[in-house]
Amino acid sequence: MNAERTTRAALTAIAEPGEPFLNRIIDHSGAEKALDIIRTARIPHDLTVTAKEFQRLDQWRVRLATVDPDQDLAVCDRFGGRLICPGDPEWPTTLDDLADHRPYALWLRGPENLRFACLRSVAIVGSRAASPYGLRTAADLASDLTDQGWTVISGGALGIDAAAHRGALAADGATVAIFANGVDVPYPASNEGLFAEMAKRSLLVSESPPGAPPNRLRFLVRNRVIASLSRGSVIVEAEARSGALNTATWARRLGRVVMAVPGPITSRTSVGVHKLLREEGTVLVTRPEEVIEAVGLIGTDLAPPPHTPVLPRDRLEPLTRSVLEAMPTRGSTGPSQLAAKVGVGPHIVNAKLGLLAASGFVERAPAGWRLTKQARSPK
Repeated sequence: MNAERTTRAALTAIAEPGEPFLNRIIDHSGAEKALDIIRTARIPHDLTVTAKEFQRLDQWRVRLATVDPDQDLAVCDRFGGRLICPGDPEWPTTLDDLADHRPYALWLRGPENLRFACLRSVAIVGSRAASPYGLRTAADLASDLTDQGWTVISGGALGIDAAAHRGALAADGATVAIFANGVDVPYPASNEGLFAEMAKRSLLVSESPPGAPPNRLRFLVRNRVIASLSRGSVIVEAEARSGALNTATWARRLGRVVMAVPGPITSRTSVGVHKLLREEGTVLVTRPEEVIEAVGLIGTDLAPPPHTPVLPRDRLEPLTRSVLEAMPTRGSTGPSQLAAKVGVGPHIVNAKLGLLAASGFVERAPAGWRLTKQARSPK
């Protein structure tokens, strides 16, 4: 297995993540033999290769001369990281759903077990240029979900991603960040403190070896890993051309649940979310219970109905409330008129008026009783 691990470490360094051609070679010949094919350019006769793919093979061979997988593994070991490969106990089998786009291996940093963490997990992603509403929503959702035993997965970016990670950490919950660079490279730099805390308490994950810088392509490519590791993805805020929408596309493609939180119609960070909500299959969510119902087990994770507020008049016993409802909204009235409306004797009405006055609902007037200003409110 050491040779397999070293080989896969090399593959993460020479090829971009999730290359279908490389995964085809691995499926055909195994990881170690795949590296030999790259080194020698000797393609098995029963493996069909296009001219463009052959050029890619040449590019990988050039890069192979510059990589040192043993050094990458040593660096990873020094900062307490590890490399996991398909077949390892910690490897999440949900990654196999990616088929030709699956990772060759994953570099991890942090104490959390990736496979166990992903058994009950939800992705929360969204705009980097998030609004205060979006940041609060992402943090609250993440905090409440981890309180109920769910892991929050995101991409470690500014805005919604960082808010989701921080919300989970604030609740002492598990959260996983999927990087587009090495797990030892804090990007964006402004999240360095967040990543340091996650490395101590949760988990940082990357398809690229230590020291690998981010690039534009990898930000989109890593979204497939976010989608595949989770049972569903919640999009909190997204502009019309947001990377979060790419995560939603992958989630739908993999058969995962796509959820979206609606936002103000005047905000451009709501445009992408509202577009998703118009698509068939997207679940509108506004609270953690609805997220859990969407991704949880049928019959066991149903969301309770939202609690309606209990108003002061709801606490009145039925007859007292009937007297209160019989009071005119304007002007005053006497006990006899109220007694006729309610259908009880005046002495009973007088007793109920005393209770209502003590509770602040009615007050004496020159011509009997009237509602207080507070009681005239529809609440």
